[in-house]
Amino acid sequence: MSCHFLRVTPVFVTASLLFLLNVLAKAEPETKSPSKGATIEALREFNGLIGSWRGIGQVKRGSTEGSWQEKADLVWELKPKSTGIRINVDEGKEWKTALLAYDEAGKVFTLAADLPDKSTRKYQGKVSEKRLVLEGADTNKDVHRITLTILNENRMLMLFEKRPEQQSFFTRVGEVGYQRQGTKIAAVGGSGPICVVTGGAGTIPVMYKGKTYYVCCTGCRDAFNDDPEGTLAAFAKKKE
Repeated sequence: MSCHFLRVTPVFVTASLLFLLNVLAKAEPETKSPSKGATIEALREFNGLIGSWRGIGQVKRGSTEGSWQEKADLVWELKPKSTGIRINVDEGKEWKTALLAYDEAGKVFTLAADLPDKSTRKYQGKVSEKRLVLEGADTNKDVHRITLTILNENRMLMLFEKRPEQQSFFTRVGEVGYQRQGTKIAAVGGSGPICVVTGGAGTIPVMYKGKTYYVCCTGCRDAFNDDPEGTLAAFAKKKE
């Protein structure tokens, strides 16, 4: 009886490894980055909130006990890994900064907040009866709910509530009534200047090749300056 041995050559080993790596690469699921265009389109209904706001917070509506004052600045944030409406709050009791974004896969709005105690909290939710309702849990398993109600272009309410995980009803934590600082130059969809990034009210002039365009906030201004050609091309396509 004769024995036959398989001779393994370096070429055979290299080819086998390449084949295996190729199979593994194809098997690994692709991760899709959020679509900036889809996020901007989903948040368009909140574009009128861009600007600076004065807020008066109340633990109990109609009572000055425990009340506070704060300021909120809302700007578009258009970065590769964070696209949405940035909310920066000065002297706020509920949060310091937050990013309102959109989950295209789940078809829900999301909000990632940095709280005054340096912790973070994530919310998600949908628009219901012309109000944005978001919910998120904390480390104690309490469920927190935020309800944003837009009264008009110069007034909005932010209601904060929470409940223990095992309960079904929420209790009030506080509510902030916001009044826009100053006046709005142009209403969304009106005849005034239009932001070439989001299509909202254009309040800040920007220059490119000797021509003046308008954006609605510093976030859109930075996005325009980073890629004016691409921004104008996308705006022209949207108008068509």
